[in-house]
Amino acid sequence: MKHKVILVVLDGLNYTVANHAMGHLQAYVGAGRAALYTLTCELPALSRPLYECILTGVTPIESGIVHNHISRLSHQRSVFHYAREAGLSTAAAAYHWISELYNRSPFIAARDRHTQDSDLPIQYGHFYWSDHYPDSHLFADAEHLRVNHTPDFLLVHPMNIDDAGHKHGLDSAQYRNSARSADIILADYLQGWLLAGYQVLITADHGMNNDRSHNGLLPEEREVPLFVLGDAFSLNPDVMPKQTELCGTVCELLGIAHDKPLCRDLLRPAP
Repeated sequence: MKHKVILVVLDGLNYTVANHAMGHLQAYVGAGRAALYTLTCELPALSRPLYECILTGVTPIESGIVHNHISRLSHQRSVFHYAREAGLSTAAAAYHWISELYNRSPFIAARDRHTQDSDLPIQYGHFYWSDHYPDSHLFADAEHLRVNHTPDFLLVHPMNIDDAGHKHGLDSAQYRNSARSADIILADYLQGWLLAGYQVLITADHGMNNDRSHNGLLPEEREVPLFVLGDAFSLNPDVMPKQTELCGTVCELLGIAHDKPLCRDLLRPAP
């Protein structure tokens, strides 16, 4: 069965903080309408390499996007590419590195900030470049894309949690409160997304440490959440998904051909 999908990547969100600070999402889990899993991010635990991993299913050492300063188009096939080849519509409200990976590189704000081009992998986009760009604005950007273009696949990628972690560290009120703020913002949109028929995945690229950074092997840097909401998910608590399986799992939800690994146990068996 084909579904529409929203993938939310809460940049820099550590699993432990997601588990104890995101009360609205946990209310869905407690009601049996969502599930929360632990993902261990691939290495290095850096943003641009892991955007590529999440959206293509390819590890950084295989993709060649091995640090944040590699600015070029991806050499891999992403969810956006598979969706467009299948005739589906795509959109993203995201950091400008997403545009550089899958649409055009380098990012030129006057050209790429607001994208509407049916020939690009990401057809509709609102892209930002300041890490403190408010999450509230970013989610409003995403909802504008959803309401006006009804994309089959929508990426939502806010940055304030990561920004707070780099400024204040993992064990700080600012970092935890940034996660709580994102949860409250999500509360304004989640029910509408689900009622519109979207399957929703909420995850993170990497976590955060007390040195106000991330790149290593510490659990707080590598363990990130995966919340899933929607009637296409099994909600099986024993599933152990991998970050490299997100791309294929999203493609499976979209009902499109792909050659990526996926976590089939995340999904409800077809009737």
